[in-house]
Amino acid sequence: MPKIASVQAREVLDSRGNPTLEVDLRLEDGAFGRAAVPSGASTGAHEALELRDGDPARFLGKGVLRAVANVNERIAPQIIGREATNQTGLDRYLIELDGTTNKSRLGANAILGVSLAVASAAAASQTVPLYRYLGGEQARVLPVPLMNVINGGVHADNRLDVQEFMIAPLRSGRFADALRMGVETFHRLKAMLKSRMMTTAVGDEGGFAPDLRSAEDALDLLTRAIEDAGYAPGSDIAIALDPAATELYKDGRYQFAGEGRERTPSQMVEYYDRLCAEYPIVSIEDGMA
Repeated sequence: MPKIASVQAREVLDSRGNPTLEVDLRLEDGAFGRAAVPSGASTGAHEALELRDGDPARFLGKGVLRAVANVNERIAPQIIGREATNQTGLDRYLIELDGTTNKSRLGANAILGVSLAVASAAAASQTVPLYRYLGGEQARVLPVPLMNVINGGVHADNRLDVQEFMIAPLRSGRFADALRMGVETFHRLKAMLKSRMMTTAVGDEGGFAPDLRSAEDALDLLTRAIEDAGYAPGSDIAIALDPAATELYKDGRYQFAGEGRERTPSQMVEYYDRLCAEYPIVSIEDGMA
């Protein structure tokens, strides 16, 4: 079995222009893997810790040189010589090496970068695609895509408090059909916004960022766009939300600045319950802080 020969991390910029961590990893048989760690604009209170430098004089505190150093100086010496094809064992070892509940010692970005690079190198060593290396020889099915079509919260300069409104094409036999259904709905939504003299500029994650006052306004538009695209809301295409509730939570209450109101935790549960009863919502991510 091929063993890890070298590990090298560096700081690169992501699609937002923010620093992130990239790892190059080579095996003894010459196979090579490279992985850059994804990063979001918001982070839930219970998510693993993405280690940043906190130096305001450099990248506004968002540098990742500490995480880079953790890979090069603390992780690399411990995993060089280890078997690369035991992904579960390697991931478990990295978690144990960190030793914290939220990966704050080494940084979730450092751990993930190494894990992804190992998987990529191991797949290259076996000359199989990464998806087949991870999913097995018979891996054929992709997950249902969640397409972010309306942006709010920290992803947009509008009054929408909920961060992401997504569509999930449920009734499609192939991923290509699901993608087509999403694209058709996206363009119907754009046409609706234009007809109402609303902006079709996009937010941080590529969804439209109209200046709507409430989640209900966005959900009404989105449901109508699904229908205008020729699909049945709920059975053909459902809706998913990411409120990024941690970003709203202050002093024990959820502050909905765009709506000009606040909600207690119990009121948030009632709010979600009502939205799910009125709209074809199948998923709520980061609903509570």
